[in-house]
Amino acid sequence: MIVNTAAYHFVALADAEALTATLLERAEALALRGTILVAEEGINLFLAGSGEGIDAFYAQLTAEPRFAGMRVKYSYSQMQPFARLKAKVKPEIISFRRDDGQPLDYPRAPSVAPATLQRWLRQGHDDDGKRVVMLDTRNEQEFAHGTFAGALTLPITKFTDLPAALAPHRDALSDATVVSFCTGGIRCEKAALWMQNDGMHNVLQLDGGILGYFEEVGGEGYDGRCFVFDERVALDPQLQPLVDHDAGQAA
Repeated sequence: MIVNTAAYHFVALADAEALTATLLERAEALALRGTILVAEEGINLFLAGSGEGIDAFYAQLTAEPRFAGMRVKYSYSQMQPFARLKAKVKPEIISFRRDDGQPLDYPRAPSVAPATLQRWLRQGHDDDGKRVVMLDTRNEQEFAHGTFAGALTLPITKFTDLPAALAPHRDALSDATVVSFCTGGIRCEKAALWMQNDGMHNVLQLDGGILGYFEEVGGEGYDGRCFVFDERVALDPQLQPLVDHDAGQAA
């Protein structure tokens, strides 16, 4: 069985180049595959391998105080979903290119926990009686596989397109509690922060994204699967892959 992980953490990193080399070396030694992205704003990890290798990698990483609060999301597959291991230093761990949407420059945007959102969706409103609008910050390829029922989806192909695509909908959202969501939390965190700074004070981010929601409460209120950028293609609410086969065949 292959253990698949997704994790990110916003933290100032003055040693991005050196850290990337260190993490790559550790992951190689533990026979992990996937992607390590490092920027001055933090890290973004998609890694898969044996349970022992995964545990050892994250135990060492989270032992560092600056990564102690990082949340790791887990799922499992028969296949190894990554063909190789790669590591990159980038300007942002997810490109947004908005000065007013950079997490290190502002307090974190308010969030909603999966269990609370589940209750809101079930009752049809938030705890103040306001309607809830789910705002999908992912692109068209992703939400074609599934999204929250009735979510506002935008015709975008990349995350940097979101501000312009959202503009025509802003007035209609003014009376709602808007919950920004994405796959694992990075994009909805940046999007919610930008919206807050741009005058939309009725916005929350879904803590942990779709994968965190699936992991904590299942798929209630969600239609379909969650697209992932690897050979599994998409995960259902039980975190089972759309495409899977024997791990020995994939090696």
